[in-house]
Amino acid sequence: MSQDISTSANNPLLDFSGLPRFSDIKTEHVEPAIDALLAAAKQQLEITASTAPEQATWDNTLLPLDSVCEQLSRAWGVVGHLHSVADTEELRAAYNACLPKTTEFWTMVGQDERLYAIYKAVEQSEAAKGFTPARLKVLANSIRGFKLGGAELPAEQKPRYAEIQDRQAAITAKFSENVLDATSAFELIVTDKADLAGIPEYAVQAAEELAKSENKEGYKFTLQFPSYFPVLQYADKRELRETLYEAYAKRASEFGPAELDNTALIRELLQLRKEEAQMLGYASFGELSLVPKMADTPDEVISFLRELAVKAKPFALRDLEEIREFAKSELGQEDLQSWDISYVSEKLKEKKYAFSDLEVRQYFQEDRVLDGLFKLTEKLFSVNIVKAEADKWHADVRFFEVQKDGKAIAHFYLDPYARASKRSGAWMDDARGRKRTEQGVQTPVAYLTCNYTKPAAGKAAQLSHDDVQTLFHEFGHGIHHMLTRIDELDVAGINGVEWDAVELPSQFMENFAWEWSVVESLTAHETTGEPMPKALFDKMVAAKNFQSGLQTLRQVEFSLFDMLVHTEFDPHGERDMLDLLAQVRKEVAVMVPPAYNRFPNSFSHIFAGGYAAGYYSYKWAEVLSADAFAMFEENGVVSPETGRKFLEEILSVGGSRPAAESFKAFRGREPSMDALLRHTGMVDNRQAA
Repeated sequence: MSQDISTSANNPLLDFSGLPRFSDIKTEHVEPAIDALLAAAKQQLEITASTAPEQATWDNTLLPLDSVCEQLSRAWGVVGHLHSVADTEELRAAYNACLPKTTEFWTMVGQDERLYAIYKAVEQSEAAKGFTPARLKVLANSIRGFKLGGAELPAEQKPRYAEIQDRQAAITAKFSENVLDATSAFELIVTDKADLAGIPEYAVQAAEELAKSENKEGYKFTLQFPSYFPVLQYADKRELRETLYEAYAKRASEFGPAELDNTALIRELLQLRKEEAQMLGYASFGELSLVPKMADTPDEVISFLRELAVKAKPFALRDLEEIREFAKSELGQEDLQSWDISYVSEKLKEKKYAFSDLEVRQYFQEDRVLDGLFKLTEKLFSVNIVKAEADKWHADVRFFEVQKDGKAIAHFYLDPYARASKRSGAWMDDARGRKRTEQGVQTPVAYLTCNYTKPAAGKAAQLSHDDVQTLFHEFGHGIHHMLTRIDELDVAGINGVEWDAVELPSQFMENFAWEWSVVESLTAHETTGEPMPKALFDKMVAAKNFQSGLQTLRQVEFSLFDMLVHTEFDPHGERDMLDLLAQVRKEVAVMVPPAYNRFPNSFSHIFAGGYAAGYYSYKWAEVLSADAFAMFEENGVVSPETGRKFLEEILSVGGSRPAAESFKAFRGREPSMDALLRHTGMVDNRQAA
């Protein structure tokens, strides 16, 4: 007789008494758990939706539904997290089996006219006059969500709307899997160590260990970023750089296996997004996407990006000319190509500023960096961060507790290293949100995921300064989630924050990685233990804005392509999406990649993540974060007083009020682009004088 695993006693995904029991979770638990939670949620949905609107209250009607929906979200969140960090064929199959069911349920909730009427009735009730601003914001966001979820559509259109949601979910999941599989499928075995001249020893060792682990001779390189990028940045052998660049640029495209080609998926996804937008009364998906964001219209975003491009382009042209001149005069290279840029730039930086990234890397030992980051956070926001114990999904994962006045207020997992079963990139995700219950406050829990190089056996991990900034970035998202003081789950932490403001705390935290008083505490040389010399740091600062014009234009290129492909591009027409990308590059880029480059096919942010018609958010929020950090510069960088105000007006309020109001409450005025231009060095010296 088989064991019933649809009960909380037998299925760890149904146990909400504490943190996830990762070591107990097996693939066979996924479908029974999600099916059981969906059944409970559908049952409660029917009970809630059957309530007469005039009799509905927050406590007797909305809370019971929120409770079962949160359990579904938490369990599905664990499954989705494992799908991203510990993927297997079996887990992927279970995930994809449940994806249509969960999508169907959320679509059903968003379209339920009875539920929509209840939310409107509660918002207009006498009791609502006594609600907190946070609770009123939950109601307003929910009502907007019903409108965007198709609740006002005619009955005959709702089935088609549901089909669109289901298919979009399937496409985005498949897109992400194709990128992961295409990335994992490539390998380059180098047998002659002489071919690896210039590549740092840590990267060579990692390649050698990877080959040995698979019983192969030589050195194995992959398209995982910690393996791929050191080759692009340091390999003296140009053919080696070109080989890896080309493989990376062609991922998930027509140049590889047909089953991993994302081209058709992208066009279909764009068609579905446009159809969805038009069903809801919007001219384009770009217009629909901006409804819950700070920016009002696609034209406003496009104008912002083009203004930034105009300001950055003269600096980018200078950057490129400097690279070309150096390549020609110092390296004897006339025909600069995309696979040469990182390599030549690194050589140029070494000569211009008399230091290398390798020299810097020796000082950033992982544990020391974490300790310094935690001490900074403790000083700014009056908390303590301590190691803690929890069940984990991988041996490399660590777990920490955030305390206030000796009491736990939040927890987070840190999964630092790249591995084959893990999605590339870095991100923060919500494992559990804050809310007040009858038993007290449910504390928030976050996943912080990075992908830097795992150290060789017996050695400490070394981070590049870029890795340090990435860690600070994701930790900024983490403190936004964990230091909230809002008791309503839907607007606590990062929940309910406009998408183009959600990067404010993360990009804000990156600035501290450029402050000597902070950096000194982060560093210890790998052999001597001495902190980084101030002279080396000064060289880093001098080089901080090295090629910032090129980097800014790259982000503008991605952002403008994203907004235009979701507003002006006709996915039903004959025009190829690559023509639009070429048009964007002609307008804003100064260095155009090879014709075979298929960057959109692995642009997971907009085709498999939450940044569709929203990638501009990075630059938009960078304006906010640079301006916010300028206040710290004015008042003493590591200022507990300014930190307290940032905590009170930005971090702790989460999504309980509009981001523009939170920014003005902190800064005392509207945001200005001046600080961003100054921080990135894109101010003409004559203007600065």
